Amino acid sequence: MALTHVQRTGIFALLAIVMAATRVNHFGALPDASWAVFFLGGFWLRGSARWAFPLLMAEAVLVDFFVIRGQGISFFDHYCVSVAYWCLVPAYFSMWLGGSWLARHGSRLELRSLGLLVASLVVAASTCYLISNGSFYWLSDSVPQPRSFGAWGANLADWYLPYLRTAAIYVAIGAVLHVLVVQLAARLHRDHGRLAH
Repeated sequence: MALTHVQRTGIFALLAIVMAATRVNHFGALPDASWAVFFLGGFWLRGSARWAFPLLMAEAVLVDFFVIRGQGISFFDHYCVSVAYWCLVPAYFSMWLGGSWLARHGSRLELRSLGLLVASLVVAASTCYLISNGSFYWLSDSVPQPRSFGAWGANLADWYLPYLRTAAIYVAIGAVLHVLVVQLAARLHRDHGRLAH
């Protein structure tokens, strides 16, 4: 489904609002939707990565900056901010690529697309998690020495399913909305065709 510039801008704005509303508290009642935002951005805004991805990435950093500063802490002194923080760029881009891949291979409303959605989300989220968690564990001064692959594996296991579950819930909501909008557009197109005749 080809999108107009106005539609792309509207989708981008909606994704940006969702990320801003949920990123302020990663583990609050409304968990952080950032991973899903980048995945859905790759799906809906495929071909717009040159402007959409950097703007969403800048928004993520700005939200983190204001939340950390709001706690009275210098941004670079926060537990989560180290050289590893910048590895969020390739981590989030892996989510974007997963959504973009899905848009190329499984954007039709059929059962096969559901399987491709699940597969692309699991691969993208796993890659994102390995990059973000691995870079934090191995590069951050916040992780005490000595470090080991065994301790990293335990850390990976602790957080993997909660992050995957959160991303999957938000992507499922996005998928339902996508199906509803596509069906509504098809119905309006059919009704318009009947009126024209």
